[in-house]
Amino acid sequence: MIVWISFLTAVLIFLALDLGVFNKTPHIISSKEAGKWTAIWVTLSFMFSGVVYWLYTTDYIANPDILKPADASIKFITGYLIELSLSIDNIFVIAIIFSAFKIPQKYQHRVLFWGILGAIVFRGLMIYFGVLLINKFSWMTYIFGGFLIYTAMKMLFSGEDEKFEPKKSFIYKALKKVIPISNHIDGEHFFVKRRHITAATPLFVALIVIEVMDVVFAIDSVPAILAITSDPFLVFSSNIFAILGLRSMYFFLAHMLDKFAHLEYSLIAILTFVGIKMLLHDYIKLPEWVSLAFIAVSLIAGIIASLRKSNKEFV
Repeated sequence: MIVWISFLTAVLIFLALDLGVFNKTPHIISSKEAGKWTAIWVTLSFMFSGVVYWLYTTDYIANPDILKPADASIKFITGYLIELSLSIDNIFVIAIIFSAFKIPQKYQHRVLFWGILGAIVFRGLMIYFGVLLINKFSWMTYIFGGFLIYTAMKMLFSGEDEKFEPKKSFIYKALKKVIPISNHIDGEHFFVKRRHITAATPLFVALIVIEVMDVVFAIDSVPAILAITSDPFLVFSSNIFAILGLRSMYFFLAHMLDKFAHLEYSLIAILTFVGIKMLLHDYIKLPEWVSLAFIAVSLIAGIIASLRKSNKEFV
């Protein structure tokens, strides 16, 4: 428990510094600033794999799968890359939500900050129950594997017309029935008082919609990482690092989303791979580096193909 408490404390301390020091004053986060933070989070994540290696040489952390330190480190990096790649879909949806509710750029960071706190809680619960199900019912591995392949096929064959419309969503309609919603943005406040009535501002509405959509995306991402490992600490820590880096990645890619159209195919390949791996786990045992290599190559190929297409269209 010392490791878990230390890890969560470190996360909460950084979040407190983030809101109270680094972003105390609402401002528009430039691509340059976001790029620096993205590089910092990616670097910290890979450095943490060294911490994982060290932890699994000691008795400080439970090791239910009896993993060797090197395997634990590779599983962490693989899980992190899976979560990071699946976060790309999140970025597209977040951009749509901010646009739909006309959230000014200087307040978007505040919305995403509070969204992360909720995401940590919800991801933690989903990981807990996911690991519990797999450990108690071995056949759940086949359910998760089949679901990931179904999701991949749905992404492959869904038309481009199927776009998320926040103001037509069930979440928005349900929220309107629970609390009055104001169309007026009152600075960075989530609620505003009008004639003795407390109403939610567009910032709060965007926060709730983003929170619910994160849970929806987690339904894909949590089973995907469980295909790599069912070790609770590795699953949770890789998820958290991906979530913490999501904000800076959003601001870094927000103005370049159209340039990464082919990344969707990378996600399809990754989901299909981990789904097949789960279905065949009793028959085929792949070395840890194979999964890591496949995911890394898929991401790199998607990025290169997207940039080439973008450059051709520009020319």
